[in-house]
Amino acid sequence: MQKYSIGTIAKKYHITVATLRYYDDMGLLPFVKRNGSGQRVFTDDDLGYLEVIDCLKRSAIPLRDIRQFMEWCVAGDATLPQRYKFMLDQEQALEQRIQVLQANLAFLRWKKWYYAHANAAGTEQIFFEPGTTQVDPKWRQQYLAQHEAGAGIQPD
Repeated sequence: MQKYSIGTIAKKYHITVATLRYYDDMGLLPFVKRNGSGQRVFTDDDLGYLEVIDCLKRSAIPLRDIRQFMEWCVAGDATLPQRYKFMLDQEQALEQRIQVLQANLAFLRWKKWYYAHANAAGTEQIFFEPGTTQVDPKWRQQYLAQHEAGAGIQPD
């Protein structure tokens, strides 16, 4: 079985050595062994764990929850129900975050369309209800209709 230094693992996962040491200190790497000099040594078996940690971390799961999950992994089959429920819960949370992000992206795209047209006109007053600085709702409706029809969002 091949062994990897902490530096090699850091490069592979695009994180710093300090981050890996921090993860180990926080209990996220209970599987990591040390050599005779006390240096952390990773094996091929550890790569799967690291892939899970990387995914969970990129999913914005708190380190304390990742630590608990990793403890369950190391504990073995007796913790399969906990690990399954953890994944179900994280999937649901991630799907909710994705919905929020999609709504935010849709709003930003509307504002991009708005500012592209305002820039082309040299003013955003073209969007305002008369005598106000309030955007007339018809413009958002027009944007949504164009977007749904697959029309471009660039100004005319």
